Formats: sequence, structure tokens, C-alpha cells
Amino acid sequence: MSNSEARVTATILPSSGMEVLSRAEVRRLCDATAGGLNHLFRRCALAVLSTGSENDDARALIARYPDFDIRVVQQDRGVKLELVNAPSHAFVDGRIIRGTRDLLFAVLRDILYVNSQLRVGDADCSDDTGGITDQVFSILRHAGLLRAQVDPNLVVCWGGHSISRDEYIYTKRVGYEMGLRGKDICTGCGPGAMKGPMKGATIAHAKQRRRSNRYIGITEPGIIAAESPNPIVNQLVIMPDIEKRLEAFVRVGHGIVVFPGGVGTAEEILYLLGILLHPENAQLPFPLVFTGPAHSARYFEQIDQFLRLALGDSVAERYRIVIDDPAEVAQLMAKGIEQVRAHRIANKDAFFFNWTLHMPQAFQQPFSPTHANMASLNLRRDQAQHALAADLRRAFSGIVAGNVKEEGIRLIEQHGPYELNGEPEIMQALDLLLQDFVAQNRMKIPSSEPYKPCYRVVRG
Repeated sequence: MSNSEARVTATILPSSGMEVLSRAEVRRLCDATAGGLNHLFRRCALAVLSTGSENDDARALIARYPDFDIRVVQQDRGVKLELVNAPSHAFVDGRIIRGTRDLLFAVLRDILYVNSQLRVGDADCSDDTGGITDQVFSILRHAGLLRAQVDPNLVVCWGGHSISRDEYIYTKRVGYEMGLRGKDICTGCGPGAMKGPMKGATIAHAKQRRRSNRYIGITEPGIIAAESPNPIVNQLVIMPDIEKRLEAFVRVGHGIVVFPGGVGTAEEILYLLGILLHPENAQLPFPLVFTGPAHSARYFEQIDQFLRLALGDSVAERYRIVIDDPAEVAQLMAKGIEQVRAHRIANKDAFFFNWTLHMPQAFQQPFSPTHANMASLNLRRDQAQHALAADLRRAFSGIVAGNVKEEGIRLIEQHGPYELNGEPEIMQALDLLLQDFVAQNRMKIPSSEPYKPCYRVVRG
């Protein structure tokens, strides 16, 4: 796509919920988007308008549309958006695609709420574990994701945006089997393994004549700019940082399926396992299945070996590996979610938000992947399992930032690759795992440029 591609300038009227703002709220929104939040809002809006893009470089997307602009215009019945030089594929015959419009207003809703009402990041709540969970709850409730009186049925699907065609087809097959069993789907909202399960589930839901289906996408500003939402997402939520995004997944999901992926998927795995390995969560049911087609078996063997080496063999008790059997994956999820339902009833916990899950503070604190912070991670086994998992999660999070996030890419350009130090045996296993990710094109979407690592593993 070149800079000569057709652009569209249009006015977009309010989506549901944005037409009932007070005048004070509208003024605050206009002030916010005209000030420090303007760049953030523009970047996220452009990502939504570029739905379907197969590029995972946030800066390349901005460079492709340098003359794009979006403005919030005040009116008595709420707000409207003025788009200037927007990507033409977001429109049909001059009218914006309805789903794209809804996602645009979701971006507006979340950026306004988080930055002007919640005051996320304030010092008075940054060390308060319960307070941070309350913030996650408030954002999800404000976005309309939390539904009372609905039996547990939400399956979170994790996996890479850069996967093979066979792996993508497999994610659709799994989504189809889960859809036949009445399960809704939640992913990171992007392409690849985040899109496939939703696509498969839509067919199954249609066959079952099931209405009010939910295809939830949970993202954060640094990710959405690099991984535009896929067009099936009908509920989008932008969390303020990666840690709150991950907490949102495990609080609203009733089970998790992990497909092949790269460092982002490894980060998610370590996040969840680190929480489940905490002694206070020992009896908490949480179905977790790793799955892929037959040729992906080696990928999960590598993940399993790394997890066992770093965290001990007992970690494998918290997950199942299923190869090339979508029906078994869906059956395991259905059985596991029934156990979740029984546990929630016994503990008088809500179906729509997992309050009984204990969240260690190490998994809530936002991690800034500076070179100093990456080098100081404690990647040694002289600590509790969940503590090591927390730092390993941060290591993978930093590599994600260096691969696709605008801020991380800039740091790598200025200071060179991150350095990771730790226990030699863990460092050797980590280096081999990352090398395999590179060889299998799991770091970034393949392009004409070879992948250049943003990290260096120090083995000695």
C-alpha cells in the first residue's frame, strides 16, 4: 500500500453510548484529545481504521498515513468524529463500515475513561493490589463486558499474530468446536491466532442459531498500534498497560486455550502459570490447554521443556497439551468450565469476574523495558516458582516491546539490543527457545527484511 492510496475525509456520528454524554464530559473529552492524549488517540484510531493490515510495525503504519488526523467535535447530544485522510478500505461507498465505527468509539470511550476519570498510575494506588484489580474491574464494566446472570462460557484464546497457514486453519477448527458448544471467544483482538478462533466460532454459532455472540478483543495502546483489531471483534477494550490487559484476561475468562505463537504468547503463558503457581491459588480450577496441528508438536515440546526446567516438573500439572484434536480441546474446555462454575457457586464468586483469584503484586506492576530494567531481572531458580515466572514474563514482555512497540523499537535503535543475564542453564534454554522462534518466523510477520534480534542472551 503506497501513500498514493485513496483517502477518505468524513464525519462519523456517535455510536451507542457516546450520544448521552453531559456537556462537561464532552468538554473534558475534547480538551483531552486536543492535548496530551491526541497522539495516543490518533495512533489507536488509525490502527482500528487499518483493520485487516498484515503489518506489525507501529511506526510503519503511522508513516504510511502521515496526513491522517482525527478530531473530536462537540455537539449537544454527545460527540462526533471528523476523520481526515483516513484509509479508504474502512469505508464502503463513502460510508464507514459499521463494525469499524463501533471500534473507533470504543477507543474514544476507553482512552477518555482511563485517562480522565480513573487516573491510572497515581502513586496512591500503584502499590495497592486490590485497588489495581478494582481499576481493571471498572474499565471492563464501563466497556459493558461484565454481564450478570450469564453462565460461565468465555474462552480466552492466546497465540501468535505471525503463524503459518496450517496453524491459522487449526485455530479456526478449534473455534468452530467451541462455538458448537456455546462458547464465546476472547482474544488479543489482532490477526493470526487471535482472529482464527473467532472466525471458526461465528460459523458454529450461526449453525446453532445462537444470537448475542461475543467476540471480545482486549488490547493496550502499545499493542493495538502494531496489531490492528480483526474485523470479527464486536467488543473491544483498550486497557492502559500490558499488566492490566493480562489481568483482564484471567479475571473475565473461564478457561484459556494457547495456540502456537512467539514471545508474546510465552509472556502470556508465564503470566498465567506464575499466578496459578502461587500457593493461594493451588486449589483454584482454571482449565488451560496448549494445542496446535500435528506439525506444531515440536513447538509445545519446546515450551514444555523450558517451563519444566525453569519452574520444575510440577508446573505441568496446571496445563494439558493436545495435538491435532480440536474436538478434544473443546471438550476439555467445556468440562473445565463446569468445574469453574461449581467452584464459583461454592465460593459465592461472580461468574463474570474472578474475584477469588489471588493476584501477586509482581504481576500487576507495569514493567518498563529499559535496558537497565531488562539487565537487572532475576532469572535464577533461587526464589519461589511464581517469583521467577514473574521475571521471565518481564523478559519476554521486553522482547515484545523491542519487536513491535514504537517506544521499544526506538530504545533499541538508540542503545542496541537488550541484554539478559541469569542462571546459565536457564539462559541456555532461553537462548535456544528464542532461536527456534526466530527460525520458525514467530518473532514478527515475515517481510523482505530478515529479523534482527532486539536482545542478547548472556549465557555465562
